Amino acid sequence: MPGIIGPSDYSREPSRHPCLKINAKEPFNAEPTRSDLISSYITPVDFFYKRNHGPIPVVDDIERYSVSVCGLIENSKELFMKDIWKLPKYTVTATLQCAGNRRTAMSKSRTVKGVGWDISAIGNAVWGGAKLADVLKLVGIPYLTSITQSGGKHVEFVSIDKCKEEKGGPYKASIPLSQATNPEADVLLAYEMNGEPLNRDHGYPLRVVVPGVICARSVKWLDSIKIIAEECQGFFMQKDYKMFPPTVNWDNINWSTRRPQMDFPVQCAICSLEDVSVVKHGKITIKGYAVSGGGRGIERVDVSIDGGKTWVEATRYQRTDIPYIADDSNSDKWAWVFFEAEANIPQSAEIVAKAVDIAANVQPESIDSIWNLRGILNTSWHRVQVRVGQANL
Repeated sequence: MPGIIGPSDYSREPSRHPCLKINAKEPFNAEPTRSDLISSYITPVDFFYKRNHGPIPVVDDIERYSVSVCGLIENSKELFMKDIWKLPKYTVTATLQCAGNRRTAMSKSRTVKGVGWDISAIGNAVWGGAKLADVLKLVGIPYLTSITQSGGKHVEFVSIDKCKEEKGGPYKASIPLSQATNPEADVLLAYEMNGEPLNRDHGYPLRVVVPGVICARSVKWLDSIKIIAEECQGFFMQKDYKMFPPTVNWDNINWSTRRPQMDFPVQCAICSLEDVSVVKHGKITIKGYAVSGGGRGIERVDVSIDGGKTWVEATRYQRTDIPYIADDSNSDKWAWVFFEAEANIPQSAEIVAKAVDIAANVQPESIDSIWNLRGILNTSWHRVQVRVGQANL
């Protein structure tokens, strides 16, 4: 593709905020602190987690950059940024979450394979761009199409990004055509994040944003869009990001027995406290985030200060000036909610939080019941230990 400098090494990495917790340097993977994560409903770009599988691509000529749309369609098309900018622009507030969020805690139960993430491999942004459904109309695919005349049922996104898992080939993933052509699914070809052009870490100049789905399907640095008959056969669709039971290990795994993970389950985490915290005597405020995949709102967040024996319901909010009601038109369908509860802490306490979404899905109590060898989708009750004492001890 013209205008692309191939990322053969890590010599041209972008600068990052010094407060990020670096989990891997090459490729660069980092997350914000817990307190930074919940400092704002809209996550500042600097504090949005960075997830990469290789060096950051460089696009040095935006005028020559283009995306090809091809595959099982009548007419292929090459789209330049000027073509995408001409389409109606939409903004979608959506939370993206790495499937490996909270992997470190799962690894404490039994060792898992993958980048060690605390609870901050998640962020909420206002994404700006064209709807994928409008882009596909340009090549003759109407809204709400499940199959093209040539037999296309899936939309594959191929990145400029090269990674070792693909033997030096591009990162790629797919979603069903029915989702891609549904304007209500809000799948974007995004060129803005929080009102500014995407930066390099987050996919400049163009990325896919698939709301409600694990972030592995929101492909960055888009190179091409392919209409295909079967789901993408790339590594990250077929041999990663699948949910296996605790009995499966690296000796008996059969990747073909599980479908690629798409929606993420209901999740919440406490962000105002570390795993172990010392607090002053008296009332404390417990804060965190809750989110569910597929556009399912959060119906309830329960907080306990006695390890889950008794519970109180936390308050939920998105923007502080608007009451949060799940599924209300004033609420952001694809975005997290913050929760808050106050409690008087005894001498020592295990504080627990769990969320319930509008489909009455609830987080599982234990890590052991959902343990899997890749350490994905740790949505177990989030627990932190607190004791009363001098904060400087």
